[in-house]
Amino acid sequence: MRRFPPPAKPWKGLPRRVVMATGNQGKLAEIREILKDTGWDIVPQSEFGFVPAAETGTTFLENAILKARHAAEETGLIAIADDSGLCVDAIDGQPGVYTARFAGAGASDADNIDKLLAMLEDVDDKQRGASFECTTVAVLPDAEPLIGTGTWRGQISRARKGDGGFGYDPVFFDPELQKCAAEMTAEEKNSRSHRGQAFRQLAQMLRAELSQ
Repeated sequence: MRRFPPPAKPWKGLPRRVVMATGNQGKLAEIREILKDTGWDIVPQSEFGFVPAAETGTTFLENAILKARHAAEETGLIAIADDSGLCVDAIDGQPGVYTARFAGAGASDADNIDKLLAMLEDVDDKQRGASFECTTVAVLPDAEPLIGTGTWRGQISRARKGDGGFGYDPVFFDPELQKCAAEMTAEEKNSRSHRGQAFRQLAQMLRAELSQ
């Protein structure tokens, strides 16, 4: 079978409809808010009815590329995916890539937080440092992926605070704002968060590629 070389400018002139490779509605809402000024129509992969890619990678980057490439191949659109997680200093960077399933397959956010707080019960306040890490990618079948990254440093609180956000937000404390992520407004969180940093990087790169 003859293989043709990829186009010189594979991103140029593409429609502004972008598929987001996630089934997490909280994450989707955050990403739409972060990218609201781009003019892109960001649609979830659930609208297309295909089976999502299995997250079999051992790093955030590997998982993000797996998810985005699969969504791009299934839809023919620009596909964006991220993989992100919480890395806690006192437990050797756990839960890391297993953040969403820390307490087991099908675990709820509450289950994951309960396990984390139990593991850190005897850890001194000064040793409860943690970071949220995010790697996000945009892909086309015939182009190298565009990659953005972000890191948000904080601490794990001893109890839940706030009722906003999702995931570990109720126990992730930002020393600068003196709030847990679940206590922040959307604007505060997006200006600080790992995901906000990574997607703003990615948006800048996509704008450059799409306008060439």
